[in-house]
Amino acid sequence: MTTTVAAVWCAVLALWWTAREERTARQARAVLAAPGSPGTTWIWAPVPEAATRGWNALRGRPEWLCLPVGAMVALLGSSPLPLLAGVVAVPLAGRRLRAARARRERQARADRVVALCGTVAGELRAGWQPAQALAFAARTTGALGGQEAAVLAAARFGGDVPEALRRAARGDGAEGLAGMAACWQVAVDGGAGLAAGLDRLEAALRAHQDQRERLRAQLAGAWATVAVLAVLPVAGLGLGAALGARPLWVLLHTPAGLACLVVGGALEAAGLWWAARIVRGGERS
Repeated sequence: MTTTVAAVWCAVLALWWTAREERTARQARAVLAAPGSPGTTWIWAPVPEAATRGWNALRGRPEWLCLPVGAMVALLGSSPLPLLAGVVAVPLAGRRLRAARARRERQARADRVVALCGTVAGELRAGWQPAQALAFAARTTGALGGQEAAVLAAARFGGDVPEALRRAARGDGAEGLAGMAACWQVAVDGGAGLAAGLDRLEAALRAHQDQRERLRAQLAGAWATVAVLAVLPVAGLGLGAALGARPLWVLLHTPAGLACLVVGGALEAAGLWWAARIVRGGERS
């Protein structure tokens, strides 16, 4: 078993080193080659290039790392069950990663909306017209997203700018644009100062973000507890293997071990789900 694990690790390291060397050589050929001259082609180039493409695909879709991890555990335990678990874990991990990516994008867009309000207010105080200030701020911050063309067209040609901003506010993280639409509406209908309203809106949005950051910092300890709960079973298996107890063989090749694996896995998943639900509830509140 030790020989098999060592062979697998050697193969992984050899693929990584070959891909690294090929990337370095390709960069050197691109720098040193004369313009218009074809680069040198190596006979063994398709293999490292395929390895490089695979590595890039894994970097773009990290959930696929569940497959090699499952294959490694399957080799260690001489059982196909970990590989099947890795296959099942790929879509679950992908969904979690997509949700985390969506939360980061939503937060980034909320930050861009705050920057949009501050930039428009600053340009208005510098003497720009509202349409010019909005166009400059939108192109600088990118806060309007796919609705940028519609909002700028409404501002430039005398359209309904508040309605266009309300449509843009329907996107995730762009809820602050609804407040900007209200400020624009009041400034147009009642002649109130748009810059002053945007300043107050920016201050309110920043205060809301600061409150969320403080809450996230307070919940960092709870998330650390969830992470420790997730790692404890793996640490227990490693400790048992270090003591020579062969925990993987017991779990994967004996009826009592399989029963413990199923029950323990279910309890672990339920505990992680419940702990994450409590923390998410605190974040939402």
